[in-house]
Amino acid sequence: MRTFFVALSVSLACLIAQAAPGTAQEKKGPKPDVGNGRVAWFDLTTTNMAKSKEFYGKLLGWKFNAMEGTDLAAQIEAGGTEIGTLRVAEGAISHFNGVVYLQVEDMPATWKKAKELGATLVPGFPFDLDDGGGAVGLLADPVGHPVGLYSRTPLAAAKAGGK
Repeated sequence: MRTFFVALSVSLACLIAQAAPGTAQEKKGPKPDVGNGRVAWFDLTTTNMAKSKEFYGKLLGWKFNAMEGTDLAAQIEAGGTEIGTLRVAEGAISHFNGVVYLQVEDMPATWKKAKELGATLVPGFPFDLDDGGGAVGLLADPVGHPVGLYSRTPLAAAKAGGK
């Protein structure tokens, strides 16, 4: 299972690198810095809008903006920029809803905070990427949506810097 998520993480990182202007796919090390708690765009589904807003607001500092004409979705804002939507699921959330990887500044601290806020942590995560390009983690938020975390800093370097 870990091998599957490693492959998924590497594939996603390659896609991000390809989409970022002026980046070289063969470049080793951290991926482009998109900022803490940010990706290009995504949709998250939830069975409990209020609980999801509280979790992501506290974990990543996101704000939520109402969408005109519906209370079934909200725009997600990070750092003053809208980056995605939070939408009410049309039924149960499944593993087929997809995984989005969110950049975090400090993987160990964010991992600990996610657990405190009710996330389910996937065994075997977080771990360092083989290319020295950082670390990845995988969890399920309090309502069951899978979420990946990506830090540009490997775990060993994060621990050394935190001493």
